[in-house]
Amino acid sequence: MSVCLLRASLVWAVMWGGLCLPALVLAQTPETAVSPEPERVPAEEGTLTPDNSAPPQRLSTDYVIGPEDVLDIDVFNVQELSNKTVRVANDGTISLALLGHVQAAGFTTQQLRKELERRWGQSYLENPQVTVFVKEFHAQPVSVIGAVDKPGMYELKGPRTLIEILSMAGGLAKLGTAPGRTIVVTRRSGFGEELQPVEGMNLVGADKVEINLRRLLYSREPGLNIEIRPFDTVSVSRADIVYVVGDVKKAGGFVLADRENVTVLQALALAEGLNGTAAKRRARIIRRGANGSRTEIPVDLTKILNGKSQDVELAANDVLFVPVSGGKAAARRGAEAVLGTISGILIYRGPGL
Repeated sequence: MSVCLLRASLVWAVMWGGLCLPALVLAQTPETAVSPEPERVPAEEGTLTPDNSAPPQRLSTDYVIGPEDVLDIDVFNVQELSNKTVRVANDGTISLALLGHVQAAGFTTQQLRKELERRWGQSYLENPQVTVFVKEFHAQPVSVIGAVDKPGMYELKGPRTLIEILSMAGGLAKLGTAPGRTIVVTRRSGFGEELQPVEGMNLVGADKVEINLRRLLYSREPGLNIEIRPFDTVSVSRADIVYVVGDVKKAGGFVLADRENVTVLQALALAEGLNGTAAKRRARIIRRGANGSRTEIPVDLTKILNGKSQDVELAANDVLFVPVSGGKAAARRGAEAVLGTISGILIYRGPGL
């Protein structure tokens, strides 16, 4: 058949759509009949199959198409089949003129291109030149949450490491909540034996690994910068805070960026010490429980400062309250009143915190 006659036939087929397409299908031999499922031809005949040889979540050097992706498909020099935009259905197929439903999910773009060239060239076109381009990525999401600048859902367009994913999310949080000490990566399919533990990494479950954030960013240990897979969840922990309020020189909240807790004396140092009017013997720690309960722990700062009493540890979100000496009303302030004062205080991120 000449190219002119072929193109004329193709135009007639596309224009008449539903009338001629069934006739074309019926006229084909059983070997070339279009079916909802992709054809399976022996390997020696050149048929491509979806890229399922690797584990389902493993990224290859080329993007693997999946459901909800949007593709641009173009057949060179065939206007009727050019500049077509299609969305991959939930069953992994796309609908194309003359071919009907064609499997796309599981193929790389290069594999799908060759498959379309084979199928169009088998019965309709002479040596077709097809291009496949992923216009919108929707099939390989990664969730990034916690103390990052732009938490949300991000699409993998190829192999990405943990640091690259953090960069996609705008890096660590710059305002508001400070980042903590760890990053937790959760993998739906589990890590199996592919993960090689290194210093700064803790496998806390078959599907969850904890990585030291500081070592990841400042060491040269490549084992910490793991490859991120589709459907992973990357959670950057939020730093804990202790509060020092009352008769101190710099009341505020102090971020515990790389430590779990501080002592009372360390907290006072962060607050630049006591004022001369502080009631040292009547200080107290206000601790909030996970269930919302509040506990007040009396603290005699005079004994601690003189080394006659053990320095007390402050846990995350504890409030150290130092009343004013001689102010009986201030000394009797309850936990509710003290906690009400911390909502408007400054949060400090000092060096080493």
